[in-house]
Amino acid sequence: MAEGRTLTFSDVDGYAAGFGDARVILTVTGSGDFRARLTRLTLNHLALCRCCESLPRIAYISLPSEQITLSFPIGTTPLVSDGFVLRSGDMVLHGRGESIHQRSYGACHWGLMVLSAEQFDSCCRALTGREIAPPHATRIFHPARADASRFQRLFRESCHLAEARPKLVERSEIGRALEQEMLHAIVNCLAAAETDDHPRTRHQHTVVMTRFEEGLSKRNGQKLKMAALCAEIGVPERSLRVCCAEFLGVSPARYFLLRRLNQARSALQRADPSMATVAEIARKHQFLELGRFAVMYRTTFGESPSTTLQRDPTA
Repeated sequence: MAEGRTLTFSDVDGYAAGFGDARVILTVTGSGDFRARLTRLTLNHLALCRCCESLPRIAYISLPSEQITLSFPIGTTPLVSDGFVLRSGDMVLHGRGESIHQRSYGACHWGLMVLSAEQFDSCCRALTGREIAPPHATRIFHPARADASRFQRLFRESCHLAEARPKLVERSEIGRALEQEMLHAIVNCLAAAETDDHPRTRHQHTVVMTRFEEGLSKRNGQKLKMAALCAEIGVPERSLRVCCAEFLGVSPARYFLLRRLNQARSALQRADPSMATVAEIARKHQFLELGRFAVMYRTTFGESPSTTLQRDPTA
């Protein structure tokens, strides 16, 4: 049965957990209060998300291996996906089970769609007489303006129904009609679009960045020793810096620091101020110099750690 719902978030972890089968690690890179709105519409063979976020961030997204995934910017704010700058109308067809880095420059709106591989193949053959094989690595599509406009319009209307008329979406005939229209629009966009092929060097960089994220996950709560990390993932430090500049827009050390600061912020937001202290939480995240931690925290998030701790999480 089709289902539509809209959720709002003020915490990064809760928002990241709302993407279903896609695993998302979100690292906020700008100051202010994070706010997000996530609209999900689940149909028979297709699920879509409209994501509205208030702050710049870096997202590391691990995609499901058994389905086909598309992502795309909405509106005029560009996104950067694995080093590619995406503008309105662009669509990204991801490899199955691929992990991607996506970053935004500020408040942004973007879409994510996951669909059944069998249904996608069937629809491609019915409409075009041929298959559009899911890529082994990311491909960027630039659909014709008319095709892109039709797809964006259908996406907006589907999200509007999920938000304003969720009971209507649950009617089987409405859900089937929405799914068929959306599948046709996707295939039309991909079948005739110009593409940016994923060059061999970019694929190699993607592999490096996946190993980099795996290495960081093993060092959660530890200090970063760059030489040891580079030896573990099998790349020179200079190469890792090049990849991080391309995919993340920051150095490896800066990204690791931002990850730790975000983890400390989440812990401060969840903590009971009558039971926990800033120093205690800072130490748990390997910030041993409290004064330096407070300065870095304020510079990144625009408020002191003590302000975050004392704030009512239900406000």
